[in-house]
Amino acid sequence: MRLAMIGLGRMGMNMARRLLRGGHEIVAYNRSPEKTRRLADEDGAVAAVSLDEVVEHLPAPRIVWLMLPAGALVDQHISQFSELLDEGDILIDGGNTLYKDDIRRSEALLEKRIGYVDVGTSGGIWGLTEGYCLMIGGEKKHFDRLEPVFQTLAPAEGYLYCGPSGAGHFVKMVHNGIEYGLMQAYGEGFEILEASP
Repeated sequence: MRLAMIGLGRMGMNMARRLLRGGHEIVAYNRSPEKTRRLADEDGAVAAVSLDEVVEHLPAPRIVWLMLPAGALVDQHISQFSELLDEGDILIDGGNTLYKDDIRRSEALLEKRIGYVDVGTSGGIWGLTEGYCLMIGGEKKHFDRLEPVFQTLAPAEGYLYCGPSGAGHFVKMVHNGIEYGLMQAYGEGFEILEASP
């Protein structure tokens, strides 16, 4: 399957590499072009220097995965892609987005008949070798179409369809709350041990 990866930071770069190693084709774009060139030179991605060029390199129906910092930057890219993509194409947000933003974005894209999928992504620096746990929200038909991508990114049984738009990032929010609570408890425990005579 050919798809675009927009944003080649720590997560996006290794996710693109895992997909390439799994037999998918990646059209890569990053704001700083040296990362795009590196992924093309080292791993065989197709390098794009603009969002227009990203779309030109994708066969219809197109798939575009955003791995960007949550907030205005994601909205900006979605707005730009909404003018470049066509009916039947799919935009995926794999960042740490607030689930309410997913619902708003999904409704706006629905008017243009562009699909929207939210994917809570967990895996950090080990994701390239171990896989990423994926919590997925959006229309079931989009999940079904994208499932080969999720299978490549995730370890065995490491991805879950969570429900309609926003569900994936909602589950990721709960995941983060549990994780941060555990880290806080560990930190307090070590502090008590260190302070003990």
